[in-house]
Amino acid sequence: MISFLWAEDENRLIGKDNQLPWRLPADLKYFKKTTMGHPIVMGRKTYESIGKPLPGRTNIVLTRNPAYMADGCEIFHSKEEFLLWAQLIEEEIFVIGGAEIYHLFIEEADQLYVTKIFEQFEGNEYFPKINWENWQLISKELGIKDEKNPYNYEFRRFIRKQ
Repeated sequence: MISFLWAEDENRLIGKDNQLPWRLPADLKYFKKTTMGHPIVMGRKTYESIGKPLPGRTNIVLTRNPAYMADGCEIFHSKEEFLLWAQLIEEEIFVIGGAEIYHLFIEEADQLYVTKIFEQFEGNEYFPKINWENWQLISKELGIKDEKNPYNYEFRRFIRKQ
C-alpha cells in the first residue's frame, strides 16, 4: 500500500527552497508517529534537505543519477524499479516528497495523510492538483494552536474510492 504524507498551506504550497515554509512542531511529531517503522520514499532533493536517513524507517531515495549514493538508504533510479520492490513489501509505504515525486506516484497512491495549515506562505513548491472526487475523507483532527504551533491546522486522512 502506497500512502502520501505531506503538509500544505491554503494554496497547496509545500516548500520554499527545499525547506518547509513554516515551523509546526506538532506536524513533525505527527509525521514521526505516522511513518515510524515504515519505509519512506523521497526524491534526492528532499533527502538532501533532511541531510541524513530518518531513524526507525527504511529510507528510500529516488534519483535519476546512476552514481548517486547515500549511506543508510536504498536507492532506486526509476518509478518502475521502485514499484517492483514495493510489490514485495506487505506494509504501508509512505511517499514524503517532494512535489516531483508526489506527481510521479499520484496514480499509485492508496491513502493520503494531509496536514492542512490554514495560512498562506511564500514558497516555490506546490503539491500536485488532485481530483478530490476520487478520494473519501475518513478522519480529521483539529490541531492545537499554541505558542509552539502558531497556526490553525488539521490532520486529514483520505482513502481512494474504489
